[in-house]
Amino acid sequence: MRQLRWLAALILTISGPFVSAAQADLGADLRDGRHVLLMRHADAPGYGDPLGYSLSDCATQRNLGELGRQQAQRAGEWLARMGVREGLVYSSPWCRCLDTARLLNKGPVQTADALGSFFDDMSQERRQTRALVDLIRSSLAQTPRRPVLLITHHVNIQAFTGVAVGSGDIVIARVDDQGRYQSHRLFPASVTSR
Repeated sequence: MRQLRWLAALILTISGPFVSAAQADLGADLRDGRHVLLMRHADAPGYGDPLGYSLSDCATQRNLGELGRQQAQRAGEWLARMGVREGLVYSSPWCRCLDTARLLNKGPVQTADALGSFFDDMSQERRQTRALVDLIRSSLAQTPRRPVLLITHHVNIQAFTGVAVGSGDIVIARVDDQGRYQSHRLFPASVTSR
């Protein structure tokens, strides 16, 4: 038993610097003109939106709870520790995304329809994903050395990257010069909201 504890401590000691180095590269990656950050909105209790919701009325939507607000603030603090203190911030028009984006505290938030959910109409997946690729391409061309932060929904992130994400999870996606997905690194909310 003592040998197992010693081995576990040794593994943590050896792997700690490598994990930290990978995270430390995050800020540099987001300023290289080839990476973007995609974040699923923070925790919003429930599933989907209520029937008859309106994008112009937050009271009719599923919104962040207290945990979600804390999650978003802590993710913003984590990003600052990783070297991301400001960025070009875009959000889905849904209030839970806008609130998440604002609570990250990384600069003014611009609404982008390309980040809007298609959960209620999955036939829009291809159109929305093409719009997301266009948004990424134009954002990186406009400001290639400024981090691009995209706050959106799980269906959008999964359609673009192929990875399923939980509330508050962050994906750093490497893209080509046309804004198309190449690869990703996933940072779960359990890491970013500590």
